[in-house]
Amino acid sequence: MNAAPAFLGYAAAVGVLAPRLLLRSSWPQRSPLLAVAVWFALAASFSLCVQLAAAHLATPGAHLHGILYSCRAALGLGGEPDGSTGPPWGLVALVVLAAAHLSGFAFHAVRAYAARARHRDVLDKVGRPSALLRATVVEHAEPAAYCLPGRRPRVVVSSGAVDALSRDELGAVVEHERAHIHGRHHLVLAAAHAFAWIFPALPLARHLREQIPLLLEMAADDRALRRAPHHVLATAMFTLAAGRAPRGTLAVGGETVVIRLRRVLAPQRGAHPALRCTVGTGALLAPLLPVLLTCHAGLA
Repeated sequence: MNAAPAFLGYAAAVGVLAPRLLLRSSWPQRSPLLAVAVWFALAASFSLCVQLAAAHLATPGAHLHGILYSCRAALGLGGEPDGSTGPPWGLVALVVLAAAHLSGFAFHAVRAYAARARHRDVLDKVGRPSALLRATVVEHAEPAAYCLPGRRPRVVVSSGAVDALSRDELGAVVEHERAHIHGRHHLVLAAAHAFAWIFPALPLARHLREQIPLLLEMAADDRALRRAPHHVLATAMFTLAAGRAPRGTLAVGGETVVIRLRRVLAPQRGAHPALRCTVGTGALLAPLLPVLLTCHAGLA
């Protein structure tokens, strides 16, 4: 039995229908990190489905055990269970698509790293560290704040922001940026861009690339709100709304400010624990469904 049509049908549901349901839900803005996990669970499930569909098209009747035996044969640890000595085309399909994902992630991660390294060299020359702010201050009249994650991370604040914001507002801004650094959000963004790069016309990829930056900013806002009142963070966000951040950085201002301001000024209760548990379990199981499907195909 060739399970490729079933895999392609499941991939179509995940890649087209699932994003619509997620975008219509209200809980992602109340639990942004959980929503990030769900988006990537859908992406992983779709990618695995496409890889397994390619494997079944290349080797009709392939199943999980056959693919594992192909891996053993490729490593010189034993032949296939049916004694076949032909090329393991199913394994080749899996490896090629997996390599595309890794290459896309590496490309976007390295490009962002190079941009941050160039900007870090400039900051070493023109910036002045502030122990009080726990940040680097640069002379610039426009209020702006952003962070350089990764190697030698730092928070950067313009002199215009220092002049325009109160001490509490500056503290909320710095806490927001440190949330990006501690959460390794730059790697999450690289993974989102890599998925969209591989599947540019896919609705899931397009919406994931749009939603992940917004959700990460919301998660950083939540971290800042642990130490600052809502009106303090909202005032700082409004002041920094027009600030532009260099490539490869993450900023408290930007295009998502209007949506986030509404969320900060009209806070809602977090998602119910039962809902978080249900959604989290579904996110864990979603990437496993294609594997279960290929096992069923192998038994049929």
